[in-house]
This record gives sequence, C-alpha cells and structure tokens, in this order.
Amino acid sequence: MDQKKQIVLGFSGGLDTSYCVKYLTEDRGFDVHSIIVNTGGFSDEELTQIEVHAYKLGVKTHTTVNAVEGYYDSIIKYLIFGNVLKNNTYPLSVSAERLSQALHIAAHAKKLNATAVAHGSTGAGNDQVRFDMIFHIMIPGVEIITPIRDLKLSREEEIAYLKSKNVDMNFEKSMYSINKGLWGTSVGGKETLNSKGMLPESAWPTQVTKHDTEEVKLSFEKGELKAVNDTKFDHPAKAIQFLQEIAGGYGVGRDIHVGDTIIGIKGRVGFEAAAPMVILKAHHALEKHVLTKWQLNWKDQLAQFYGNWLHEGQIMDPVMRDIEAYLTNSQQQVTGEVFVQLMPYRFQIIGIESSYDLMSAKFGKYGEMNTGFTGEDVRGFSKIFGNQTSIWNKVKESNENKSY
Repeated sequence: MDQKKQIVLGFSGGLDTSYCVKYLTEDRGFDVHSIIVNTGGFSDEELTQIEVHAYKLGVKTHTTVNAVEGYYDSIIKYLIFGNVLKNNTYPLSVSAERLSQALHIAAHAKKLNATAVAHGSTGAGNDQVRFDMIFHIMIPGVEIITPIRDLKLSREEEIAYLKSKNVDMNFEKSMYSINKGLWGTSVGGKETLNSKGMLPESAWPTQVTKHDTEEVKLSFEKGELKAVNDTKFDHPAKAIQFLQEIAGGYGVGRDIHVGDTIIGIKGRVGFEAAAPMVILKAHHALEKHVLTKWQLNWKDQLAQFYGNWLHEGQIMDPVMRDIEAYLTNSQQQVTGEVFVQLMPYRFQIIGIESSYDLMSAKFGKYGEMNTGFTGEDVRGFSKIFGNQTSIWNKVKESNENKSY
C-alpha cells in the first residue's frame, strides 16, 4: 500500500463530503479513510446509514467516533461555567463542536500516519479556518486538501459530478441548512441571508408541541448539571439531552444570531437551543446568589474573551487552559437547585435553593435591615468609601477659584 496515497476525510454523509470521497478516490487516486465525529447530532441509526453510504462511495475504511461526552468535558463544561453567549445571544452551538471534530480527525490522521487530510468546507465561512488551523497545529506537515473550496464548486456542479459516477443519494436541495449537536442546532435559509427576515415556523427542526406550562428543577454540583427533576445522571451530557427532550417542545431558545466571522464579514444564522439556553440562564441565576460581586465581574470578562477566542478556533492556545482553570475554581460553591417555569416560546427563572446562598436571611434582608452592622457603621463607611473622590472635587474647586 502506497503510504503517499493515504488520506483521512472528515465525513458527514452529505453532498460535500460525498463529493470529496469520489473525487479523492477516482480523480486523485487516494485511499480514503473517512471518519465521522458525533457530537450529539446523529442517532445510532443515522450513523449506521452514513457508514453504509461511505463504503458504497468507495472509502477504504470508515470510523465512527462517539465524542458527545468528551465534547462536553473539553468544551461545553467551560461554556456553562462562563455563561458564554456570543454577542449576548448565541451559545456557540456549531463553532464549539467543529473544534472537537477537528481534533478527532487530526488524531485519526496521526494514528494512520496519513500524509493528507481533507474536509468539505467551502471558502465562504468559519469552518475552513477552524479545521485548517487545528490541522496545522496538531498534524504539521500533513497536506490539507479541500476539494469544494479549492475547485470553487457549486452545489449543481457537485450533483452533476456524483450523478456521472452513478452515486445514488438524495440530491433534493433543502431550503434550509441544518446542523444539529449537543449544544444546539443551527438553521440557515433565505431569511438569514439578508439583514431582515425571521425563519418561518416550519423551518425550525423542533416544532412546538407543548402549550401549557411546566416547572423543572435543575440540580447543579460545582457548576455542572447533575439532575433534572430529581432524575440523576452519571454524566452531564445525558442531563442536557434529557432536558432538551422536555424543553424543546416549548419552542424556547430560538433566535437569530448576527456575528462577525473569522474572515471579517458579518453573518446571520438561526438557531434553536432549548436546553443550552435554559441551562445557561439557570446556572447564571445560581451564580448570582452564591458568588461575590468580584467573582462575577472577573468571570464575565474572562468568559467573554474565552467565548470569542473559542469561536475563532483558538482552542489550542494555552491561555484557554489558564482561563479554564479559573472558571473551574470559580465553581466550587456553585451548588444548588434552580427552578424554571417553561412556557410556549419563553421560560422564566423562579428562584434557587442553595446552602451556599449569600442572600441568607441571617445576615439581614435587603431594603429592610441588616444584622451585620449598625447605622453608625454605615455612616462612617460612607464617608471613608467616598473620601478620595471628595478630595478630588475639593482640589478641583480650589483651583477653579484661584485668581491668577
């Protein structure tokens, strides 16, 4: 077997990566080793169908990686710790999972000692940068081949090529591009191509089936979701999936994100993320009760940087490990229950219960009285707390009154 002809392809079974298999095997003479990295978007049945499809296309080997729990452990956990929402809106549903996928693809290429690696990204979006950058860092010297980007192919050209190769698959072009994962689902369509327009009800992958109200209890231990309505899980990823089943039918967590791409253009994308949005808001509500104001302040600043840098593919930067260490340490007392009311298209945080609650009544009641200090204590504190500003104003006034 000619080692120079071995290539690892990140494979999803869709049009772009199906084209890549045929092009790389028949036009370029590679032995293609396809790999699909499941970050929560595929059922077992779908994964089996994708494997069958890959071998029909002519891959040498096909590998399926179940990365759901690893994806949570290495990335999502820190997005929750930091309450990360890109531009205060988007929970990084797709950008986060692309990094997990790229790392697994790179590891597979290294394992097979491949001299080339391929992905199906176009030249128009963020994914090409994320995949390329991870590959450059993790498998330097391995050639990166991107047929769709390199050949500047249209969808119609890809379809015509595959039909000429007698490939049997569904070529019907969907009106909407959907990417599903553990941390949400993106939805792109004609309404998101312009600055105005909302996705119609029919475009959302999860339809609204619940029209009453429902209260759920989320139990956190050191910042991680461990139980939903007293149902405990051995891994937080399973708790996320369980909550998604409950909350998804209410249509909560739907929105359109407008953001800056890595390559410098603005973009719009719809997304639905019922469980992620409920978890992030519930976690933040618990933190506001159990953390000090400066813990919250610095967490917000570091988390914003972390989310932006992650979105731009920089998961391997060592500064990310430093911030993750801070975020982890900040969660030592983020333990308790959060109560959430689910309603069609919206939800509301009802409150929290925690033994770490800093709003404990034994220290006083806000706006009524405080048992920790006296009125005279406050009188003196207020004078000292504003002392420097008072001096500044007196000096300013003194200089203004001088006559020269």
